[in-house]
Amino acid sequence: MDCDEVNGWKVMNFWTRNLILLSILISVSFFAKPVLSADTNTVSSTVVTDKSVPTANAPSVVVNNSDICKTAASSAVQTQILGIATGITITDENCERIKLSRSLYSMGMKVAAVSLLSDDPRVFDAMIMAGTPPPINGKIGAEALEEWKLNTHLIPEGSKVFKKEKIVKSKEQVDSEKEFAKFVMAAMALYIGFPILF
Repeated sequence: MDCDEVNGWKVMNFWTRNLILLSILISVSFFAKPVLSADTNTVSSTVVTDKSVPTANAPSVVVNNSDICKTAASSAVQTQILGIATGITITDENCERIKLSRSLYSMGMKVAAVSLLSDDPRVFDAMIMAGTPPPINGKIGAEALEEWKLNTHLIPEGSKVFKKEKIVKSKEQVDSEKEFAKFVMAAMALYIGFPILF
């Protein structure tokens, strides 16, 4: 090969370079296969437009046993980016109370069964209104009613019978507090020496 030297570099001359390029072009065209195609230009394609995110399915929370006082709840939320699903069981306390009371009653512990049921304010009020107060601290009947009046903090929250009694007592308390305030003012006035008419 003929090479010229330019600034210390060996460079091919014009004819040598063109001869190499021509030989590469002929070899590519010789080994290339012809493309067979139809006379028409038909384009066939399938466009997929369903690119949504999979949905968040709410889980199934199964409570099969009929002796369990629980219910199931589940929910799911899905956005374009994030999906959240959850499931819980909810305890029915009234159902538990009834089942426990039945168990106590079947074992012969009738007073304990009634006492357990009276934790519900509706049962408590019904028993008070019927004249059979729920048992408390081992006492039944009239003794139990007196015990309930002494221990009002043990009354189930939501009781309507004792709520009315508390309102009456609170009005009496407010009146007695007003009377006490008047007494204190009068005592202070007399102590200071100002006659104040009440």
